[in-house]
Amino acid sequence: MDAGRCSYYDGTMPTLHGRGEGTRAQIINAAIRDFAQYGYDGTGVAEICKSAGISKGAFYHHFESKETLYLELLNEWLRSIDDELRSIRARSSSTLEALVEMTRVFRSIFDSSRVKVAVFLDFLTKAAREPGLREAALEPYRRYQRYFTEMIAQGAREGSIRDADPQQTAQLLVSTAVGLVLQGVLDPEAADWGSVAENAVTLFIRRFIAR
Repeated sequence: MDAGRCSYYDGTMPTLHGRGEGTRAQIINAAIRDFAQYGYDGTGVAEICKSAGISKGAFYHHFESKETLYLELLNEWLRSIDDELRSIRARSSSTLEALVEMTRVFRSIFDSSRVKVAVFLDFLTKAAREPGLREAALEPYRRYQRYFTEMIAQGAREGSIRDADPQQTAQLLVSTAVGLVLQGVLDPEAADWGSVAENAVTLFIRRFIAR
C-alpha cells in the first residue's frame, strides 16, 4: 500500500455529491486558467474539458454552456467580495468607518484575483458587441452603484457623511474604483496597484465624502 496515501486517507469513500463538487471545482479552475490565457472567444467547451481532464458529458452535467460557466465564475467571485463588504459594514461603528475599511478590499482583489479581473474585463469587451451579454456584464456595476448609494444615504442620515447627492457620489466612487482596477490589469508592473487603489479611494472618501 502506498505510504503517502495512508497519511491522509481516512477509510471513507467519497460520496457522489463530493465527487460532483470535485468535478465542478475542476471545471471552474480549468476555465479560469483557459479564459485568462486564451480569452473568452478563444476558449471553447472542448478546451476546458481537456484542461480539466473530464468528458463533455461531465461538463454539461454541471453547466449548460460556456456562457453559463463564465457567469457562475463571475458570481462566485462577486459573492466573496460581497461577503467581505457585509462583514466590514456589520462590525463598523459608522458608515464613514465602513467605507474607509472597505478600501482594503482592493488589496485582496489585486493580490488574489488579478486573473479573475482580467477574465471579467475580456468578457466586457465581448459584451459591448453582443446585446445578449451586455445586461449580465453591467449588472454587477449597477448593483454596486445601488449598494453604495444606499450606504452613502445612510451615512448622511447618521451624520458621518456629507449631505450630497448619494447616487452621484456612489457613481463617482464606483467609477474611480473600476478605473483603478482597469489600470492595474493593463499595466500590472507600473505600481503596487492594491496600495494605489486603497490610498486613492481613501483620499476620495476623506476629501469629498467625509463630513
